[in-house]
Amino acid sequence: MPSSPFSMTSSTGLPIAKASNGEWTMRVIMVVANIFDFIDGKVAHELQLQSRFGAFWDSTLDRFSDLALLTGLIYLYSSLGRSDYVMVAALTLIFSIMTSYARARAESLITKCKVGFMERPERIVLFMIGAFTNRMAGILWVILVLSVLAVANRIYYTYLALNDLPMPSREGLRGAFNRAFFWTDERTTIPYDIWVIAILAFVWLVPPDWLSDPTASGPGLFGIVAGWF
Repeated sequence: MPSSPFSMTSSTGLPIAKASNGEWTMRVIMVVANIFDFIDGKVAHELQLQSRFGAFWDSTLDRFSDLALLTGLIYLYSSLGRSDYVMVAALTLIFSIMTSYARARAESLITKCKVGFMERPERIVLFMIGAFTNRMAGILWVILVLSVLAVANRIYYTYLALNDLPMPSREGLRGAFNRAFFWTDERTTIPYDIWVIAILAFVWLVPPDWLSDPTASGPGLFGIVAGWF
């Protein structure tokens, strides 16, 4: 998988480029790195180069890529003297890695543990949105909160599965709550689309000042509307 090391090293350069005011450099790095990240498995499959070790190697480099990107963001916020967002980025790093670890460890004990909304594809897309719309603080908060929830989902799901206990009900009002916060739905479903709309609304509509965003500019749609009154 020759593309994965490129993705990993590019992820580190992304926030460092921003810290050096290399806005377009940052965006190009993000797009190119993630194109390689998305297509490497497909290329291996088409060329009949896939293997069990290749799958292990790809997952390992994915973790390095996640670490590199968030370490770069920690560097960015540190260079801006924003210790609050250094902590937010550090916690996002911890729970992003724990999301992957919780599933890997659970699946050594049970057949499958694919629960929790915030997985790696969602994180990658959100980071790209944050880079191109200058709303990285909002993106970090979304990823952090939903990663904490994903880890909790996977711990609870594994506990229920190992003890042969029933899964939370999906019926009625309580079931709707469980369905939203104990995430078991697949992508390309209506509940998934609702979550995506809610996330994008939060990121794009909330004024950056409300989040004390260190890098964003502009009031956001909520701020513009509030200014009319």
